Amino acid sequence: MLSEKTIEIVKSTAPVLEVKGKEITTHFYKNMFADHPELLNIFNHANQEKGRQQTALANTVYAAAKYIDQLEVLVPAVKQIGHKHRSLGIKPEHYPIVGEYLLKAIKEVLGDAATDDIIQAWKEAYGVIAKVFIDVESGMYKEASKQEGGWMDFKEFEVSDKVEESSLITSFYLKPKDGAKLPEFLPGQYITIKLKIPGEKYIVNRQYSLSCRPGLDYYRISVKREADHQPMGKVSNYLHDHIQKGDTVELSAPAGDFHLDLNSQSPVAFISGGVGITPMMAMLETLAYHKSDRKVAFIHAARNEKAHAFKEHTKQLVEQLSNGRSYIAYEKNEEQAMCDVEGYISKEFLGKVIDQDSTCYVCGPVPFMEAVIRHLKAIGFKEEQIKYEFFGPAMALEA
Repeated sequence: MLSEKTIEIVKSTAPVLEVKGKEITTHFYKNMFADHPELLNIFNHANQEKGRQQTALANTVYAAAKYIDQLEVLVPAVKQIGHKHRSLGIKPEHYPIVGEYLLKAIKEVLGDAATDDIIQAWKEAYGVIAKVFIDVESGMYKEASKQEGGWMDFKEFEVSDKVEESSLITSFYLKPKDGAKLPEFLPGQYITIKLKIPGEKYIVNRQYSLSCRPGLDYYRISVKREADHQPMGKVSNYLHDHIQKGDTVELSAPAGDFHLDLNSQSPVAFISGGVGITPMMAMLETLAYHKSDRKVAFIHAARNEKAHAFKEHTKQLVEQLSNGRSYIAYEKNEEQAMCDVEGYISKEFLGKVIDQDSTCYVCGPVPFMEAVIRHLKAIGFKEEQIKYEFFGPAMALEA
């Protein structure tokens, strides 16, 4: 337990962490990787280059300071991060390293303002917070390894098929090389794929949503080629250009807290943009397989018809549902293809096609999610009715 004095000191640092948080976490990662380059085999380099990891950690540190006396408030965030950590193979022995470099970064950025009392208080607080993470993640490792067909860290899979789904997205069908049964997962969860790319010094890890239903003898990931901005997606381009049928990759067991509630019978709306369709496909396949009579609205936005993945498959699945409807939005409809929206999805459109008592699942690029969530709130949806998934570190949405 933390003393009242420690809690008071840590809480008093929240305002400065809100302002200086990203500067502190930028110093933290720079110094830690300089002294412990082996950790670059775990962390996503692209998220480092874009500053997303630094922002996500800054948000977590600020929240920890603000709620150090109410750690139960942080439990949902801890579980979300814990899923990411478990799928990447982060272990208890990594936490002391993180703590050491976080304290150094606080001292480095705040200078004389980081008094001995502040550093000591944060050292004690970090120990308590780290234990919360370690305990949560320990349970997740046990759960992943103990279920039938489960495993602890990474396991070899063979690419059994490679299928082009659109001009941008390709699916990879993955079967365990040992022939073991695949463990169940919750539709919407993701795996981490671990690759050694020729010419790259460090192993690369990327997390991809499973785009198929549970209960099959394969996992499927559907990967967008990230080639329209710099730096280009190192892993997505390698998968598209070099990974072929018969190749071997390593996968973590499925993880993630964004998933379909299988116990609910309430109406559901899936609203996706671009490659955000991938977790929605797992959810839709699951409902179709179980012949669900839930009211389902499947809404997908793509750049155009060529970029629209799973178009025919989605149509077939929705037709298997007694209460299913699907809607398409094309940003630019050069081909004059059949669609329900040309341009961007509006709040008026969402209000027209989604039942007010629906649970809404949202996934896609951050600007897309911000717009959709803003629209849903404007037409009366409550916070608890809206579930969303980030690709990469969780950041604050401006919705």
